[in-house]
Amino acid sequence: MKKKIETILASIGIKKQDSHGAVVDPIYLSTNYKFAKLGDHPEFDYSRSGNPTRRLLEDALAALEDGKGAVVTNTGMSSVMLLGALVPLGGNVVLPHDCYGGTFRLFKNLEKRGLLKAHYLDQSAEDFPSKVQTIKPNLIWIETPSNPLLRVVDIEAVTKLAKQVNALTVCDNTFLSPALQNPIELGADFVMHSTTKYINGHTDVVGGAVISKTKEHHEKLYEMANDFGITGSPFDSYQTIRGLRTLTLRMQQHNTSALFIAEELSKHPKVLKVNYPGLASHPSHELAKKQQKGFGGMLSFEIDLEPSKMNDFLARLEIFTLAESLGGFESLICHPSSMTHAPLTPEEKIEAGIHENLLRISVGLEDKDDLLNDLLSALN
Repeated sequence: MKKKIETILASIGIKKQDSHGAVVDPIYLSTNYKFAKLGDHPEFDYSRSGNPTRRLLEDALAALEDGKGAVVTNTGMSSVMLLGALVPLGGNVVLPHDCYGGTFRLFKNLEKRGLLKAHYLDQSAEDFPSKVQTIKPNLIWIETPSNPLLRVVDIEAVTKLAKQVNALTVCDNTFLSPALQNPIELGADFVMHSTTKYINGHTDVVGGAVISKTKEHHEKLYEMANDFGITGSPFDSYQTIRGLRTLTLRMQQHNTSALFIAEELSKHPKVLKVNYPGLASHPSHELAKKQQKGFGGMLSFEIDLEPSKMNDFLARLEIFTLAESLGGFESLICHPSSMTHAPLTPEEKIEAGIHENLLRISVGLEDKDDLLNDLLSALN
């Protein structure tokens, strides 16, 4: 029986270990595990290779994303690197031209070392299919909604295009989580998460995960993660499970508050543009409604302000904290040009649409009216 997401979340680790009758599964911090006898290999032998606590998280994420298996890594960037390692030497990777700064930086460095060729394309452009046909990539990286401009890419269309050129597809689902989007159901071969963000939701654990559509791909990635030594720790996995249990409840509130703030900011005379797929005015609003179950808690906006005065605006905020990262219970504000996307050259920022007056906010769980008033007070 296929369970609803709320049931999967509430059932993580419940009544799994019954040696002492514990309802909630305990944390297994042991480095190694005993062999009963020679030749009798236990399910777990060494915690880097496999751990009962991490396995609980992996099984839960695989179920949430409808995959055949998940690999939990020690950081989100470890998951990006793990997927990048699937590309053969000298192979081609197509990435969004406005992708996350860390992903951009990693593939740029891999290209500089001659390991692969990275092509940064606008995946919503009319000529995108023809460029893919010419490049014939080994891997197509999808990030939707994008960071920080909240552009939405048609996952189903890109995965169909990828099959025509025998390319694998990865979808970074960090911004929406399994609660609001399921890329494997739309044709993706892999789903990647920075579990640091909405999966954990409490800003106290750094981690990542890759969920595979097929058992073969999962087994290959699991072996590679063990070889690279990038698997997640038991304690981090335990903390992430604890946060994951409330995912749907948190995402509902993030979604409600973000939509409210986006609508109100779009009316303000000092706000030039609001990027949020939940707005009817957003160019990808209909596509987002089609492939998402909600619009998420992330939005960005451009304000009518000289870059030199940006610090004055930020200093007036009382609730929003100036910081990188996202997806926690607390509301954050970020200046992408100088923070998350600082590795891009000025030309690359212009091409991606990341301007000096662009701000990105992660809407937390505070009262939505308080959050709006905080922004309006600073704007006024």
